Amino acid sequence: MRTHTLFKVAVLSGLLALTGCASKVAEPDQYSGFLKDYSNLQQTTSATGKPTLRWVDPSYDPAHYDNIVYNDITYYPVPKASTQIGAHTLEELRTYTNEKIKTAVAQHKPLVKTAGPRSLIFRGAITGVSVKKEGLQFYEVVPVALVVAGTEMATGHRTMDTHLFFEGELIDAATNKPVVKVVRMGEGKDLNNESTPMTLATLKQVIDDMATDTAMFDVKATK
Repeated sequence: MRTHTLFKVAVLSGLLALTGCASKVAEPDQYSGFLKDYSNLQQTTSATGKPTLRWVDPSYDPAHYDNIVYNDITYYPVPKASTQIGAHTLEELRTYTNEKIKTAVAQHKPLVKTAGPRSLIFRGAITGVSVKKEGLQFYEVVPVALVVAGTEMATGHRTMDTHLFFEGELIDAATNKPVVKVVRMGEGKDLNNESTPMTLATLKQVIDDMATDTAMFDVKATK
């Protein structure tokens, strides 16, 4: 009976642990500071069904603008390469993200170099590329399995989660105030362990989905 009771407690603990890790959007402590204000962001669902944090100025009307000044995507803050995420991969990620998002933004308005009174300004940044040990799975809550999980962590054989964080905004060139803000966290492919290097392919689908949602964004659908 005692064993059965312990098992039920373990199962309940597992459910609570999984619930606590269910967030698919960036948490406030993961905001980079690239945007000046995060207070009015609301969780929503993108065109492709991805959870996203977004704010749209209630008065924003794309018809009031003729073009967009596109600023190349940067890293914010500047990342440090590691043995798992090398400098070459970081540059590949930035270049690929920039190409895909620029093409998507251009589907809304012509891109120009200089802002006019009826221009929007786009600015965006990759604000994080993370690799971390996968959270405990439901079955691993059983005490004996926890010992196995701990051993896997210590020996570097535990699966690694990967994520890409992105922040962006559209600014009214005449008022210098944002009309759209987005904060997004995308989950990439798992890496086998701490020795597995990340490549562009690890996060490529995250970037592709983000670009698709940018191209498909319809402000009317948000109101």
